[in-house]
Amino acid sequence: MVSLGALLIPILASAAIVFIASSIIHMALPWHKGDYPKLDAEQSIVNALRPLALPPGDYMIPRASDMNEMKTPEFQDRMRQGPVILMTIRPNGPWNMGGSLLQWLIYSLVVSIFAGYVGGRGAWHMER
Repeated sequence: MVSLGALLIPILASAAIVFIASSIIHMALPWHKGDYPKLDAEQSIVNALRPLALPPGDYMIPRASDMNEMKTPEFQDRMRQGPVILMTIRPNGPWNMGGSLLQWLIYSLVVSIFAGYVGGRGAWHMER
């Protein structure tokens, strides 16, 4: 079996290459540029939500308490009338890209370690 220690340099190199390549691709290519279009009524919506002081989190409107409520005519009517909203509230202020990039780097590293482990085990089985 090939040990993870022997694969340390390829693991780190692959994590770094994936991190750098994905960052360049994300910044250079406009694949996600239109994912979140601007609403014409943005200021009205912000003015309506600001006084509610919603804590950061993910929200769904309308939201059923359980599966039984989803089947009720009242809930079905709320869904038909709309609007149906999936909403993420973030903390006020600028985004901290450093934290997000660090999480992405750690994720890339974990995936590379896992791939190295699987590859090492596969090489061991091929030798037998």
